Amino acid sequence: MSPSLPQFAIVACLIMLFFGRGKISAMMGDFGKGIASFRRGISHVDDDPRQLDHLESERLRGLD
Repeated sequence: MSPSLPQFAIVACLIMLFFGRGKISAMMGDFGKGIASFRRGISHVDDDPRQLDHLESERLRGLD
């Protein structure tokens, strides 16, 4: 027995009543920002490790 469209609609209405429209849109915005940040982080994996080591050593020198 799989959920039907009316059952999904009822659940969606209950969620809207419980959380409110503003809270759901804020949660979805935060979710989108998290995915974008994850993708940016993954794209830096392909960077040259020597360059990253150089940048890290410069950052550490600035802390002294």
